[in-house]
Amino acid sequence: MDEIKALNEFCAQSMIGLLGITFTAATSSSIQATMPVSNKTSQPNGFLHGGASLALAETLAGAGSYILVDREKFNVFGMQISGNHVSTVTKGVLTANARLIHQGKTTHIWDVKITADNNKLISTVRVTNMVVEKKKEENE
Repeated sequence: MDEIKALNEFCAQSMIGLLGITFTAATSSSIQATMPVSNKTSQPNGFLHGGASLALAETLAGAGSYILVDREKFNVFGMQISGNHVSTVTKGVLTANARLIHQGKTTHIWDVKITADNNKLISTVRVTNMVVEKKKEENE
């Protein structure tokens, strides 16, 4: 099955699906997704919620690391996230592009750029993921 289709199906019934995040492309060192600006991703005043942007970025980086590891042996968890929100929007679809900048045995670091429909920069985010060996009971 296509990796992007499998990711979208795997995530559909989680918070990722609730926010409307859809993976659109992936390579071994980058991954892309979209997220609509809606009442589910906005503050009560209608502006995009910064937490939704961070959720998009962490989702993208996590999925990128998930693709890279042996899923039979390892789990991936977000370890640290740091974002700068430079603009906001009230409608449209966001596009997030994540680029792998470090792939170690136990950590992966991703740079994520989130833009609006008009290519306007909304947020830049750095995500560090921890790669953890599954416990024996998780494999049984």
